Amino acid sequence: MGDYNIFHHMPWSSTYSIYFFTIGISAALFFMSTLSWYRAEFRTLRASAFYLSFVLLAVSGLLLIGDLSKPARFLNIMNPAYLNFTSPLAWGGLNLVAFGAVSVAYFFMMRKNDEGLSRKLAVVGSLLALGLPIYTGFDLTVHQNRPVWNTPLMPILFVALSLVSGAAVASFLAGANEKLLVMLRSFMLWSAAAVGVMLISMLGTTAYGGTGEELTFMFMTSGTLGMIFIGIGILLGTAAPILLLLAPFGRQQGGVMLAALLLLVGGMALRYSILVGGQIVQTYF
Repeated sequence: MGDYNIFHHMPWSSTYSIYFFTIGISAALFFMSTLSWYRAEFRTLRASAFYLSFVLLAVSGLLLIGDLSKPARFLNIMNPAYLNFTSPLAWGGLNLVAFGAVSVAYFFMMRKNDEGLSRKLAVVGSLLALGLPIYTGFDLTVHQNRPVWNTPLMPILFVALSLVSGAAVASFLAGANEKLLVMLRSFMLWSAAAVGVMLISMLGTTAYGGTGEELTFMFMTSGTLGMIFIGIGILLGTAAPILLLLAPFGRQQGGVMLAALLLLVGGMALRYSILVGGQIVQTYF
């Protein structure tokens, strides 16, 4: 009799965790640029936040296209007859294209100093930007047999991760602008706290679920993945920045910068852990 080896691969490669990271920051930075039209503290971020948002949007698109076995397939999102409108991926693709188009229009209106139209495009772009982390969360949560992924918290968690990562990047763009740093510190503090609460809820429901959930909990809290998820994502990249921002040093520029760096490292670790954690059990059976 012959011997057979069955290899179970993860259909969602780690590239997607980088995509989740970059597209989330892109969305949040566009939102920061929009705030500049309504809050004076954000005015210095208007151009720099938008430019970096657009660069990260382009990087995110290239990551998605590069991950396709046939990269030219991305053109299918331009063909309404091809799209499956019951799939979050279809709406996500349309959202990406629409956000890119509005971003280009926003750029030209800012260059023309057309304040009225720039404001309107900024609001439309912010609504489309909000859809980016929401749809990435829905991409995961619709998988009914994937522990960790299949929770209604996932789209909300991705929005919170987007906001905290975007505020962290914006703090590096803010320089020594004290009023802006105060606002960004609040964004980072409250959104990181929201992420922490949702992670605790996710861990609790996973730990006391069925066999698949319990095995996933074991893998995500022990070994290499446990070090990334618990050690880097939760402790170093979420809990430590919150404590730092609450301390007197966290109200100074150096403290805000350090907290921002930790939040970015933690944000990437969390996205990677969630992506891999939902698929890891299948690789053993």
